[in-house]
Amino acid sequence: MKISGGWKDYRIIATGDGMKLEKWGDVCLLRPDPQVIWKSSFDLYSYPAINAVYRRSRSGGGGWERRKPFPDEWTVAYNDLAFKIKPMGFKHTGLFPEQAVNWDYMRSLIEERRAASPQDKIKVLNLFAYTGGASVACAKSGAEVTHVDAAKGMVERAGENTRLSGINSGIRYIVDDCAKFVAREIRRGNRYDAIIMDPPSYGRGPGGEMWKIEDNLFDFVTLCSQVLADRPLFVLINSYTTGLQPCVISNILKLTLKQFEGSVEAYEIGLPTDEGIPLPCGNSGIFTGK
Repeated sequence: MKISGGWKDYRIIATGDGMKLEKWGDVCLLRPDPQVIWKSSFDLYSYPAINAVYRRSRSGGGGWERRKPFPDEWTVAYNDLAFKIKPMGFKHTGLFPEQAVNWDYMRSLIEERRAASPQDKIKVLNLFAYTGGASVACAKSGAEVTHVDAAKGMVERAGENTRLSGINSGIRYIVDDCAKFVAREIRRGNRYDAIIMDPPSYGRGPGGEMWKIEDNLFDFVTLCSQVLADRPLFVLINSYTTGLQPCVISNILKLTLKQFEGSVEAYEIGLPTDEGIPLPCGNSGIFTGK
């Protein structure tokens, strides 16, 4: 497991009984986490500093119960990056802090390539890009990023995070179905040095296109391999789908990118907690070119 341990504006105070108690800047939230199947060491709901609790509804979904005043949205920082946090439906806040471990690694690869070939532009394609954590990280290190997501609101949030991080150019925003966009890029002859993808377990595109990760991921990565440059820098796959183990991601990368020289690494990602145990937060796999 790789742990994102560099946060100063985020921490997990305690976990248990399907919930995690966390601090986002000055705001304390209690929300569900499906990985937390152990018992808590104390009653998390009684923690005095909680600003809001996400409560699930018996009919599906849920909502936030406010306990203490806090802003509708606020900003947190990770090193030289900044992100807007806003509690939304389905318990989300607009950022996955565990991904910082991948941001750091991708930035190091981009900066190494730029140092070796300062004249070359590094083009990154970020698919299912959500609110742009990876887009902002890569652009901050000098890459030219194409950010693609089917949800217009999430793409707009990515633009806000870009501006908060002091980035004035270098990111192109696309609202589209990711597979359709990649297919058009192949026909156009466009190529990218790196690809990032964070595909959902299930999804539906703007035109009603259905996505199921078990059925579609292999073919999608195969398609994406056709927009890679001759000497790819990296291809990163993130997954929060239960049952999609690191070895599965590793196998997909090895089989779909076997025409390129490089190596593959796959791993769990997680976050530290004040309890001294890591919280597992999904799996990633990365192909790194030579």
